Amino acid sequence: MRSRTYQVSYAGLVSLSTQPATWWWSFAGLVLLALAPAWFGAHGLNMLTSIFVVSIGVLGLNLLSGVAGQISLGHAGFLLIGAYAQAILTTDYHVPTLLAIPLAGGVAALASLIVGVPSLRLKGLYLAITTLAFTFIVRHVVLFAEDITRGSAGMPVEALSVLGISFKGDQRFYYAALAMLVLFVFITLNLMRTRIGRAWLALRDHDIAARAMGIDLMRYKLLAFMVSAFYTGVAGAMVALQTRFVNVDTFSVLTSIEALAMIIVGGMGRIHGAILGAALILLLPELLSFGFDAAGDGVRTLMADRIYEVKGLMYGVVILLFLRLEPEGLAGIWRKSKRFWVQWPLSQ
Repeated sequence: MRSRTYQVSYAGLVSLSTQPATWWWSFAGLVLLALAPAWFGAHGLNMLTSIFVVSIGVLGLNLLSGVAGQISLGHAGFLLIGAYAQAILTTDYHVPTLLAIPLAGGVAALASLIVGVPSLRLKGLYLAITTLAFTFIVRHVVLFAEDITRGSAGMPVEALSVLGISFKGDQRFYYAALAMLVLFVFITLNLMRTRIGRAWLALRDHDIAARAMGIDLMRYKLLAFMVSAFYTGVAGAMVALQTRFVNVDTFSVLTSIEALAMIIVGGMGRIHGAILGAALILLLPELLSFGFDAAGDGVRTLMADRIYEVKGLMYGVVILLFLRLEPEGLAGIWRKSKRFWVQWPLSQ
């Protein structure tokens, strides 16, 4: 019976996975996602694309809050910076769109120093409030800097283009978003195997013991902020490329709360949990609409004008249910399901 715990070689310790089945299942999943445009219409394809794009930013927040243990409500601010950086670089300075994506992430990473450096000695609620204040500051800066950002009117964004090939259509941008998500998943998996990833885990579990072991807490806290902001800035750039227009109202404080809900529902500190959580939260309105349609015309008519209130209510219900019944989130449910079938018929 496989335990997936003990390794007998150094290569096994540092490999992404020692089980061939993991690679085969991952390859099969990618093939299914690559064939998805043949099965889904424009709406379904747009939903999958949004899940891919949002998952990149949630992976970054998961590194900061789930892995390094630094609670942040500034996710919307970094998304906003990344989106406007992409728009300004491509529209005003005619930077190639593909090159502008990592540059937008770099701008967000540099902006994270504004909140990261003053917050080095903060933790818990104080850190969360500080990052929340950062989101409000960024929103007002964008509104006041009308000469650069066009203020509340927003600004258009050039379509993604790679080597002269335009990704303006939904199907082409779907594949670009999928490729970007796969890239950042591999980056995250490898980052977690490094000294930096292990230091973040030590920082989260017991910062005093981590300092006693020689880990520079200030350095790794700041690095967690910068890496998370880079991920989020790239996600913001991809959001801008998907919508082809950016406006400050798109990135409200609710966006930060939704992102935090995604990693709670998916499973704090789990890479696949971040993706599963993003998928569930984004698909929740669709599931609600489907439930209202199945309930009949009376319920659908009653809820038609209250969909946003019901949506917010369901966010809270879902988070409470997971915290009470399954604190490890969807990743925990997935792990327990795998363990059941691997150990079957000896499962308990």
